[in-house]
Amino acid sequence: MQTVLLHSCCAPCSAAIIEWLLSKGFNPVLFYYNPNIYPQTEYDHRKAELTMYALSQRVEVIDSDCHHQNWRQYVSGWEYEPERGQRCLLCFKMRLLETARIAKERGFSLFSTTLASSRWKDLNQINHAGQWAAAQYDSVKFWSKNWRKDGLSERRRHLLKENGFYNQQYCGCEFSMK
Repeated sequence: MQTVLLHSCCAPCSAAIIEWLLSKGFNPVLFYYNPNIYPQTEYDHRKAELTMYALSQRVEVIDSDCHHQNWRQYVSGWEYEPERGQRCLLCFKMRLLETARIAKERGFSLFSTTLASSRWKDLNQINHAGQWAAAQYDSVKFWSKNWRKDGLSERRRHLLKENGFYNQQYCGCEFSMK
């Protein structure tokens, strides 16, 4: 059974992917690293819900500290970019670089992200950021799967309702709250 480190942003985006990975014989290990999420109560809510769901599925979660101020510095100068703009690409790069680092540190050869399940995100940006992050570490590969296909978007909606997940209305970034 191959282990995949799955960068996870929240339970609604992760549930169908976790289910799919388990059904295909993968061992997903979730990595919660989302310094973009604001305010802290939002961050904590998403983390708690993801952790609770992962535990119900017997899936490990690696938790990282928020580091919101580091994220603010990383995207400084791009605050007024529209969604899917340069700020989003930088955000993806920061988060996936840390995911690649953790994958290398813990001996995982493969990582992916639930960000690729959101219809609000640009898949090209996510894949670019993931490939870039993987290139920074030898023996670590980014799995650029489109997690919207193969019925996963529909299954996501079903699991959201079935589990009563909190369905946030923005990506988490304070600049997307509008």
